[in-house]
Amino acid sequence: MVLAALLQDARFPESPWDMVTGATPATKIVLLVLLVFSLLSWVLIFWKWTEFRRVREEGDSFVREMESSAGLADVYGALRGLDESPYTRVFRQGVNFFTELRPRALTEPADASHGLSSTQLDTLWLVLEKGLAQERDDLSHGLTWLAIIGSVSPLLGLMGTVIGVMNSFIGITARGSSSIAAVAPGIAEALITTVVGLAVAIPAVIAYNHYAAKLGLFTSELEGFASEFVGTLAREGWL
Repeated sequence: MVLAALLQDARFPESPWDMVTGATPATKIVLLVLLVFSLLSWVLIFWKWTEFRRVREEGDSFVREMESSAGLADVYGALRGLDESPYTRVFRQGVNFFTELRPRALTEPADASHGLSSTQLDTLWLVLEKGLAQERDDLSHGLTWLAIIGSVSPLLGLMGTVIGVMNSFIGITARGSSSIAAVAPGIAEALITTVVGLAVAIPAVIAYNHYAAKLGLFTSELEGFASEFVGTLAREGWL
């Protein structure tokens, strides 16, 4: 009978929003940080989605132009006609470096006696790899923050839960009562930070893994195009 009376008199939160508005200052601070993380993660998710979609369209255009090019001169002309993109920047660096070594390569037929030496070929690969690494690093901007948000948010939620449970036990000690009516509101308030932390982390982790896979495909594609560029030089007798 006494327990029933306590349950009847207790004021339980009627919704999660009631738990948030009635939370302790420490819990509200944790929830505020998680809210900032959530907004940041969704901004990053939509930004990277737009960026990877644009790169995919640029890659398709680049492939079409490369397939229609018959030789080095046609490749260079195609690069000049395309919009600025990671693909055109990497290939332009390679072509510019090659034309510095062989200034007449675009206007005269290949001469085996004036082909690239092994040292020059290795240097050309370094130029291509440097451009590829730069484009990969530029496209990876923002992914680190998605990883941080995905890993830190559950820990912040757990910290808020621990703080809430501690406050509940302190309240039990102060009131001298360990009934469900005294414990339940504090435990419910403590668990809300864990729920919010997981809600923030799950989309961030999914997006990070998705975009990391896309970045790997982008890198592999650029490496393949770089190999095709060197293969074009070999077919024309410059190696």
